[in-house]
Amino acid sequence: MGEIIRANVFTKINAILGVLLVLVLVAGSPIDGMFGLLIIANSGIGIIQEIRAKRTLDQLAIVSQAKPTVRRDGVATQVSPADVVLDDLIELGPGDQIVVDGEVEEASALEVDESLLTGEADPIDKAVGAPVMSGSFVVSGSGAYRATKVGRDAYAAKLAEEASKFTLVKSELRSGIDKILTFITYLLIPAGLLSIYNQLVSSKESWRPAVTGMVAALVPMVPEGLVLMTSIAFAVGVIRLGKRQCLVQELPAIEGLARVDVVCADKTGTLTENGMRVAEVIALDGFDDGQVRKVLGALASDDPRPNASVAAIAEDMPDTPGWTSTAVAPFSSAKKWSGISYGQEGNWLLGAPDVLLDPSSATAERAEELGARGLRVLLLARSDRPVDAADAPGTVDPAALVVLEQKVRPDAKETLEYFADQHVAVKVISGDNAVSVGAVASTLGLPGGDHPIDARKLPDDPAQLADVVADNTTFGRVRPDQKRAMVTALQSRGHTVAMTGDGVNDVLALKDADIGVAMGAGSPATRAVAQIVLLDNKFATLPYVVGEGRRVIGNIERVSNLFLTKTVYSVLLAFLVGVAGVGSQIFGYDPIGYPFLPRHVTIAAWFTIGIPAFVLSLAPNNERARSGFVGRVMRLAVPSGVVIGVATFIAYLIAYAGPEATETQKVQASTTALITLIMIAMWVLALVARPFVWWKYLLIGGSVAAYVALFSIPFTREFFKLDPSNPRLTTAALVCGAVGIVLVEAAWLVQSRRARTLVTESVS
Repeated sequence: MGEIIRANVFTKINAILGVLLVLVLVAGSPIDGMFGLLIIANSGIGIIQEIRAKRTLDQLAIVSQAKPTVRRDGVATQVSPADVVLDDLIELGPGDQIVVDGEVEEASALEVDESLLTGEADPIDKAVGAPVMSGSFVVSGSGAYRATKVGRDAYAAKLAEEASKFTLVKSELRSGIDKILTFITYLLIPAGLLSIYNQLVSSKESWRPAVTGMVAALVPMVPEGLVLMTSIAFAVGVIRLGKRQCLVQELPAIEGLARVDVVCADKTGTLTENGMRVAEVIALDGFDDGQVRKVLGALASDDPRPNASVAAIAEDMPDTPGWTSTAVAPFSSAKKWSGISYGQEGNWLLGAPDVLLDPSSATAERAEELGARGLRVLLLARSDRPVDAADAPGTVDPAALVVLEQKVRPDAKETLEYFADQHVAVKVISGDNAVSVGAVASTLGLPGGDHPIDARKLPDDPAQLADVVADNTTFGRVRPDQKRAMVTALQSRGHTVAMTGDGVNDVLALKDADIGVAMGAGSPATRAVAQIVLLDNKFATLPYVVGEGRRVIGNIERVSNLFLTKTVYSVLLAFLVGVAGVGSQIFGYDPIGYPFLPRHVTIAAWFTIGIPAFVLSLAPNNERARSGFVGRVMRLAVPSGVVIGVATFIAYLIAYAGPEATETQKVQASTTALITLIMIAMWVLALVARPFVWWKYLLIGGSVAAYVALFSIPFTREFFKLDPSNPRLTTAALVCGAVGIVLVEAAWLVQSRRARTLVTESVS
């Protein structure tokens, strides 16, 4: 909370405005200090929105966080990571994240992946007595470890603390805005010095009007709302996605997903629902149905951490023979099978038919036919050696085919169609049988689903792999290391890749993808490495996340155009007035002061930038995100700002009556310049707001009506020192404004035509 308040109050922009406010108050013109309200507004709105966003993040993070199973007094209970204390005995299973540092007390074929700590992807065997570090996760096997470091001493606690912070680091959008602000800073220094010199020396005015003129020149140069609107857009994005049960663990992920052009999706848990059911058990030659079910019941009941397939078998076959196991081989995504040895009762395997059998065998072909219908098929087989033998599985004798039904998510097809419409390619990358994966992909209408690729045949050469992955959409029997390699291959071709998944086999790919998206019901390890967690477990939520990212990026670009146009015309106008003032000393003509009071530049920004920018920053926007943010903004803002600055200066010169002018003449000159500025700035707002819908017409119409009221109502005319009563000068202002509008529109048309050409080239 304190960090958010400090970050919004103690800013460079607030400091600049604060100093200028003090100068205006010292000069005795509190009315001209209205821009000081921007300090309160910027800070207050920013604080409120960021606190709301942080609370949303914190609440969702609590829901999403891994809850380790702790054994206390012989009873196993799930607790929050913060509640783990020294010497707690914590149980482990496949996919579990190790939340505190500790030492292994129990181990059954326990393998741990420490790639998040060391970068080494190969799993490490952990025997009793071996150390385990928080931030790693279990790949296969089971066991328990005793906590030796907890709280802030544990690495995972630091990770969790950083993940839940409201931060805007590593954002392409923010880095672009920082570049723009740096450029503006370089312009502000000479423009500011020239304005100060002109107002205090060249204009030969008394010090009070000179100070107010100097402040009026400097205030509009500061893009005071640009950073604020960016923060608000991100914060509102987090809140909106939070309402859809989407946890954004790193805020730039909202922006990043909007730039994604390839989505790599796992099949199980993403395109299909997590739950399965046993559809059929087909006993093979030499084995009867009763024997097969007895073995399956034993394997399912003796698995301490069953996956979705084994859980479905356990639900269908709850009876167990009570055999005693002599060896265990837990399932892993690399070998695609698990097994338990029961001494005289035999060594039994449960795994992928096309891995355990010769693919040309009759049983493997039958499993392939079932898989082609979109069914998951497991093979129950007897082995001639213990399952933990170095050369396991050895000779395999097939006993039965277990057919499992997976339900395709009802919203998966619509989601894939959305990505196709948005020119985002979808790659289905699964560890399941390739034919089964292809059947599901074809059911959903995914192009290329009818010719899936078996990942065991993929080339190892990165360049060749990139070719295959680019040309195909559906892949089966993909190992975890291959998923990671495929993501890297796509990135090598310039793609921005999002990876979705829910299992421990997806962790490596999630970690290396540009954007990792985990399902809330997935393993704790996947949720730990992902930037976005879909707590509702719906793949269909992704389009909303993409849409929110596009809204943020597109609207910030619009808002940036407005603020930077104001900065450009303010800097240029200050330069023109300053150069004219210096020239008056050299060539002896009448000196020229700055045309506006601070109250004038304040009202000029109210309805051309301030209120419209706030509305536009929160509006719907589904334009596809593109690189080149800085260039596009500057190509519109610079010519528009130049036109406004020059036209305003010309209008002021037409109306300027010299240093000996009466107060009425000075007010009329300022009003003339202000009318020209507002006219062209309103047109820039209309350009930025395109394409028009009803509420944008209302926004622009309301802004025009507000200015008509300010210039018409006697009270506001007196309060803001406005006088449009001189027909000649007002006509001159309107003409200058009209010419400026034509020039701005021409610049916009040139820019729009260039942008359309670039978009066409990028799509093709």
